[in-house]
Amino acid sequence: MRIIPAIDIIDGKCVRLSKGDYSTKKVYNENPLEVAKEFEAHGIDHLHLVDLDGAKSKHIVNHKVLEQIASKTSLKIDFGGGLKSDEDVRVAFESGANQITGGSIAVKDPITFKNWLKGYGSEKVILGADANNEKIAISGWLEESEQELIPFIQGYQAEGVDYVICTDISKDGMLQGPSFDLYEKILSACDHELKLIASGGISTFEELPKLAEIGCEGTIIGKAIYEGRISMKQLENYILEV
Repeated sequence: MRIIPAIDIIDGKCVRLSKGDYSTKKVYNENPLEVAKEFEAHGIDHLHLVDLDGAKSKHIVNHKVLEQIASKTSLKIDFGGGLKSDEDVRVAFESGANQITGGSIAVKDPITFKNWLKGYGSEKVILGADANNEKIAISGWLEESEQELIPFIQGYQAEGVDYVICTDISKDGMLQGPSFDLYEKILSACDHELKLIASGGISTFEELPKLAEIGCEGTIIGKAIYEGRISMKQLENYILEV
């Protein structure tokens, strides 16, 4: 299972929110590149980079931060937040993203999202399936749609999606543990080719082997790292053992 630390960006700074609520913003570092370099120094290969300004303004904003991290580390970056147009996606890939994540766009403009999938391929385009009460949430989690989570994922698997990041919003940033039951439910209901990336609520190192056992392909870890609940040394050892 891949370990994927998260860096969320507001005003060019590394922050974390609770349940996607912008009023809960906590700045952890003024310099996201510094954070990314520390991850790399501990054997981390992957990074989940979220443009929270972009998610709010509905177009890419922090592509310079992406460019800086991509050019000054060897991290493989998946980038999301506010990607709404072909131009946004072009800028993200030109700025150094290895993969992009489309969430709201896959709900509100499925034709555009499917075109990205066809144009860039399933290795490059991740479906962001963020949910509250098993309903898809959109627009930086400011809106809940009527789409049911599992049928939504199944529908996009039929269109060729391989990678899905699923965040249970009720867990995100709360340090109360991830939604093991939800991930098991998704994996048992969907095609076995699905590469499910767990996100939200990771609070202790012991949860990671359990997510791997369920069958998650990767897990995104944010606040647990920044709050010192999971040490970089633990992650380094886990990666070496795996």
